[in-house]
Amino acid sequence: MSQLADTALSVLDLAPIREGGSAAETFANSAELARHAERLGYRRFWLAEHHNIAGIASAATSVLIGHVAGQTSTIRVGSGGIMLPNHAPLVIAEQFGTLETLYPGRIDLGLGRAPGSDGATMRAMRRSAQSGVDDFPAQLDELTRYLDDETPDQQVKAVPGQGTKVPLWLLGSSGYSAQLAARLGLPFAFAAQFAPGYLYEALRLYRDNFRPSAVLDKPYAMVGLPVIAAETDAMAHYLATTAQQKFLNLIRGRRTTSKPPVEQLDWTPMEQAQISQFLGAAIIGGPETVKAELTAFQASTGADELMLNSDFYSQQDRLKSYEIVANVAKET
Repeated sequence: MSQLADTALSVLDLAPIREGGSAAETFANSAELARHAERLGYRRFWLAEHHNIAGIASAATSVLIGHVAGQTSTIRVGSGGIMLPNHAPLVIAEQFGTLETLYPGRIDLGLGRAPGSDGATMRAMRRSAQSGVDDFPAQLDELTRYLDDETPDQQVKAVPGQGTKVPLWLLGSSGYSAQLAARLGLPFAFAAQFAPGYLYEALRLYRDNFRPSAVLDKPYAMVGLPVIAAETDAMAHYLATTAQQKFLNLIRGRRTTSKPPVEQLDWTPMEQAQISQFLGAAIIGGPETVKAELTAFQASTGADELMLNSDFYSQQDRLKSYEIVANVAKET
């Protein structure tokens, strides 16, 4: 069997709000996508923390994880990720301890350092500009203590949470989290879905510096990447303009709701280059193209797991894309 056939596939849902749509529609779509992914054999379904972004509805990430977990039965559901410096570690331990108690053996806690927002929103969340810069390892250690077994002298406990040992992942788009995950013996997920430039160096740092732990005896690397699959290459490239418009509006400082695909984008060469940097790892095409490029990407990264983010205007197109990927992976 090929390496791709042995690689777990998972879903990253950014809970997109469509132009003319609503957060309620997004939540229903997320639950439908999770059930679809579960039937297709995807391993995980993760949601990410973002704030004050018009086109993303996953700000209350823990709440949405509970909604999705309640709508499914076997797929693992988690965060990709929770931005730990935005929160007190005790509160996150209580939230995810509650989720693990409600849905035992199905909850993941992926953690990042970025604010998931702009400076004004950081201040609204009472987060300082320096939070997470130097104190992230200490915050992570505190969170781990609240999820581990209670110690005899422990005064503050996560109830629920203590002893649940919710699996922790470190997420990142640079070498910092890769090296910290390696030192702590934790699984590592790289965000190539929007920042592919440092991918190979981060994976090298993680693997070269990995120390076995009670959690892992060898490195486990997951890579997020954008995938737009359709019946033909031409259709896939047309549908991919929804994601390209989102990054274009981000560059221009405009609202980022998901827009219908267009035949041609109105962008400058500099904007096109910037979007190519964001989406440099994107795989766009029909079944044969997706099979070939996914196989090559997995071989070049050696990823243990691929987490796919597929951004479409139409829910049916999104469901179809994940179905195409699952089928081509089985064919290999």
